Amino acid sequence: MAGRRSAAADARPGAADAAARDPLDALAELLSREVERLGAHVGALYLPLPGEPVMELAVLVGLPRDFARPWERVGFSAPVPSAEAVRTGRLVWVGGEEEMARRYPRVAVAVPYPFGMAAAPVATPAGSGAVMLLWPGTHSTRLSPEETRGLTGLADRLAGELARAARRAGAPLRAGEEPRVVSGRPGGTEPPEVLAALLHRLPEGLCALDTGGRLTFVSPTAAELLGEPVDRLLGELPWTVLPWLRDPVYEGRYRAAMLSRQPASFVALCPPDRWLAFDLHPDASGLSVRITRARVAHGDAPAVAVPPPAPIRAGALHHILHLATALTEATGVQDVVDLLAGQIVPAFGGQGLALLAAEDGRLRVVGHHGCPETTIERLHRSELSAPAPEARTATSGAPAFFACRQELEHAFPARTGLWEGMGAWAFLPLVAYGRAVGSCVLAFARPHRFDAEERTVLTSLGGLIAQALERAHLYDAKLELAHGLQESLLPHELPLTRGLAAAARYLPGTRGMDIGGDFYDLIRLGRDTVGAVIGDVQGHNVTAAALMGQVRTAVHAYATAGADPAEVLARTNRLLTDLDPGLFASCLYLHLDLRARRVLLASAGHTQPLLRAPDGRTRVLDVPGGLLLGIEPAVRYPLVRLPLAPGSLLVLYTDGLVERPGVDLDDAVATLADQVDRAGERPLEDLADLLVGHAEQSGRRDDDMAVLLLRPEPAADPPR
Repeated sequence: MAGRRSAAADARPGAADAAARDPLDALAELLSREVERLGAHVGALYLPLPGEPVMELAVLVGLPRDFARPWERVGFSAPVPSAEAVRTGRLVWVGGEEEMARRYPRVAVAVPYPFGMAAAPVATPAGSGAVMLLWPGTHSTRLSPEETRGLTGLADRLAGELARAARRAGAPLRAGEEPRVVSGRPGGTEPPEVLAALLHRLPEGLCALDTGGRLTFVSPTAAELLGEPVDRLLGELPWTVLPWLRDPVYEGRYRAAMLSRQPASFVALCPPDRWLAFDLHPDASGLSVRITRARVAHGDAPAVAVPPPAPIRAGALHHILHLATALTEATGVQDVVDLLAGQIVPAFGGQGLALLAAEDGRLRVVGHHGCPETTIERLHRSELSAPAPEARTATSGAPAFFACRQELEHAFPARTGLWEGMGAWAFLPLVAYGRAVGSCVLAFARPHRFDAEERTVLTSLGGLIAQALERAHLYDAKLELAHGLQESLLPHELPLTRGLAAAARYLPGTRGMDIGGDFYDLIRLGRDTVGAVIGDVQGHNVTAAALMGQVRTAVHAYATAGADPAEVLARTNRLLTDLDPGLFASCLYLHLDLRARRVLLASAGHTQPLLRAPDGRTRVLDVPGGLLLGIEPAVRYPLVRLPLAPGSLLVLYTDGLVERPGVDLDDAVATLADQVDRAGERPLEDLADLLVGHAEQSGRRDDDMAVLLLRPEPAADPPR
């Protein structure tokens, strides 16, 4: 029966042709048809690369390939709409420039034009891909229900086509070596003689550009205004054939018109003194351009200098801006390596990466990805004077590109066999602030010819990487210093005290230097008395950590001298105002008498502690607070006396444990009290982990946090 069904299917008209047809052509036709039906002007289909967290651009509709070069390969972790659609499994809509800048600043910097964008995941036999559509800048900031259904339906139809192609081929469909590019609908035939004569009589020049930006029609008047014959202009890019249009600003206006599908204009100086106005009118087939003489007053003339003969193209410039924006997100050295490996290297089609720093006459591998371990071992600590491309690039500051293994081995025979499994290489100098700091090796699995624009972008990338690495090294050094300082200032362990169980935790914030001014301490004052302090110094840097150490030392000194909590805070406050560090601190200090079963407390603007009674009920203690430490020298702090039965639990904490954006502080403290209530009589170490664990679940935190738990117990010898 199966054989008969197959024969019947083959007998259908066109079945054999459909089976033999390139499946990418079928996908391109489907995408092109749906782009027009949904009123969009650009469409793109991404297919996953098996075995790698990357998807590749398979089909592009409505734009030339140059527009999409920064995103021909997109990592699943990249902060772009198509990758987010894959990660979340949901449709992503961006309604315009402002929303793009807010949600995807990296994309907004590279393509700062008005358009709406939607991306939806596409299920494929190899994993998730994505389909993306762009609408003109005049589109509503909302996606209509019909458009939403149309896009999700398109994703389903693409998934069906991909599944059928995989069954026919016996393997998932992959993107081609280059994306399949479908230009817009035909723009019509050349004008007849009568229309040509009409155009010639007009005082303004008219031109037509295709979607790739090449001139397809130039009226005689336009050629006269531009100063070049028609036959020299046809088929050329205006910013290539006309030296005075080579400023990236002018190509940028063309890109703006094509992406937004809205008219654009600019004024340019045709040497020596002819100012021309260009009005660009786009549609799916390209651009119509009207050229007129511009009336520019002498004082209002735009300051446009004739650019150098070979400036960087706008496409390359946008690519560099995209890369620069990405690298600004990296803080430490490992962040730079991860960003390059996960997002930037895949965008160029590379498979291997090695970052080498020049130190003491040798190259040190500071990060790598996708390279054989034997290669990394030979590169690490290799001499800068060695006859090797990575060393030559680092010392000369000149990049080197090798399109195949034969080229590399011909230039550097000593490097034969070092890069097994790779077929092409780009060796980029890392030059930061005018000095060479190392080299970056980008390796490709297959031979790869580097064109002039790609060499320009990669060379610029080397400079961006160098600056990012320099900042990252400085950040890591400061972070190591800050961590060392903080670890030396916080107690390594709490002192064992007879009749008292105690536990403490500290967590730094997840922003900035990963260091803060929160502190705690437990001070043994006598056989049955202890002091406990918790505080929060303003700031999240080395200065805050240093001041935290001064406050903790002062509290310790005054407490061991026999002062009560109110006097301890008053003396510490006077010391801080004398030092005048420019920072303030909140602080809560208590004196616990285990034999008398009482506690004395004083607070300098600190969050209120919690008390869990032996019967299991938890309440917020009302401790009157004075001014923060370090504001006014003559401040008195109220002293509070409370009974404290064995089995009671005191919870001291800093505001980082409870504060959340948009949540009232009193509500947050009440939530913490409820957590302590529900925790029951569990060991204090477990309770401390539970409380900070709840805070960690909130994700990114601006503030650090500290918690100190104290529970009086029946007198017993402390454990040894």
